Amino acid sequence: MAARAGEGGAQGCGDGGLPGAVLFDRDDTLVVDVPYNGDPERVRLMPGARAAVRLLRARGVPVGVVSNQSGIGRGLITETQVREVNARVDALLGRPLDVWVHCPHVPEDGCACRKPAPGLVLRAARALGVAAQRCVVIGDIGADMGAARAAGARGVLVPTTRTLPVEVAEAPDVCRDLLGAVRHVLGHPSTVRRPV
Repeated sequence: MAARAGEGGAQGCGDGGLPGAVLFDRDDTLVVDVPYNGDPERVRLMPGARAAVRLLRARGVPVGVVSNQSGIGRGLITETQVREVNARVDALLGRPLDVWVHCPHVPEDGCACRKPAPGLVLRAARALGVAAQRCVVIGDIGADMGAARAAGARGVLVPTTRTLPVEVAEAPDVCRDLLGAVRHVLGHPSTVRRPV
């Protein structure tokens, strides 16, 4: 499992080159998870998020978010509220990210966009003009890694307290924190801990 760079078409990642784009999960990866949050005032960045995005921007790597937002489909939040929360994240990061895409559906809808389906990753890659195979998806659960795999992208897991042990075991790469994950995809693999 350790030799992932260059496999599956994920060129430009871990082999000395830069990824075409880095796509973050939003909740519990880029920001502290507040379930079905529609209030921008409750947004808090995860530790290292600002530094991680700054590092990618300094290297000229496009940055985006791919996020399941089933609260819309459940009637708990609106599209407008999601956009307002996302705008708050942009403000906290200093300027807007290059792309935001989200899935509004509930799992029972069986859509092609809800992670672990590849739709969000493919849509973000298209919006950025980058091949999905050159993207890296950084997230905290198996659905994020599944979406990356299904799209032909590379996945890097940053576990939180809600990450299941099986998700850690099955992840292609696992990093202790967000900044470490970004350093890893930029070619500093000493920060990575591979699944046993």
